[in-house]
Amino acid sequence: MTSFDEYERELWAGRAPAYERGFMQLTAYTVKPLLDAAKVGGGTKVLDVGTGPGVVAGEAVRRGAEVTAVDADPGMAETAARNVPGLDVRVAVLPVLPFADEGFDAVVGNFVINHVGEPARALAELRRVLRPGGRLALTCWEMPGSGALSVVRDAVDQVGVPWPDDIPVSPFMEYGRRDAFERLVRESGFPDAVTEPVSWRHVTDPEEWWRTGALAKVGSNGVIVSRQDEATVARIKAAYDRIMAGYAVDGGRVSLPAHALLTHATR
Repeated sequence: MTSFDEYERELWAGRAPAYERGFMQLTAYTVKPLLDAAKVGGGTKVLDVGTGPGVVAGEAVRRGAEVTAVDADPGMAETAARNVPGLDVRVAVLPVLPFADEGFDAVVGNFVINHVGEPARALAELRRVLRPGGRLALTCWEMPGSGALSVVRDAVDQVGVPWPDDIPVSPFMEYGRRDAFERLVRESGFPDAVTEPVSWRHVTDPEEWWRTGALAKVGSNGVIVSRQDEATVARIKAAYDRIMAGYAVDGGRVSLPAHALLTHATR
């Protein structure tokens, strides 16, 4: 396990409730395109890796698929089990999965590959559990992040708070680009991999986005905010409010742009 993986386990411990109230609403947009790309339908044996609160798994079940799900965080796995009654969900940390070779028709992961320290090893493991002819579909954030992904980070930068030395940088600062993501998946045993951009608008309440992200320590930006003194947090919040004002829509809400990459391939 890399230092990044160890950091991720600590980062997400206990964060399932805050993630479910906030960031889950953002990442839910790509669920249907993800399952479409993996051709998930009635009778498909599908593995949902990094299931989080179970949004992907729930949609796959609604399509009539036979779903197994895993998450590295026990709290996330418990949340998924609550949200998707009867779901076969287990705790497992990539790049090790507790399944036999070639057991699934489809493997999907919604914003999980960018949370592993060794993406190539993780992809090799996903390939191992996928049957020949089976489908892989993965999403990641497009880098550099913007809009919904970056408003807190942009506010932190405006205030001049540096990135802490003890917070490792995700490999997807490199791989979160269309050609790099596609090349990574192709070189991991999926030579027909195709990567497509996916963009949408996330409409939310700016105060709720602040509470469920920055103040709840969801993601590294939230961790950085949590380490600051009261005066610095206030300065970050003021910068955040100025940034959010540029995205304002009717009703006191904001419409934030979101940009991701969807890669799909056949084993």
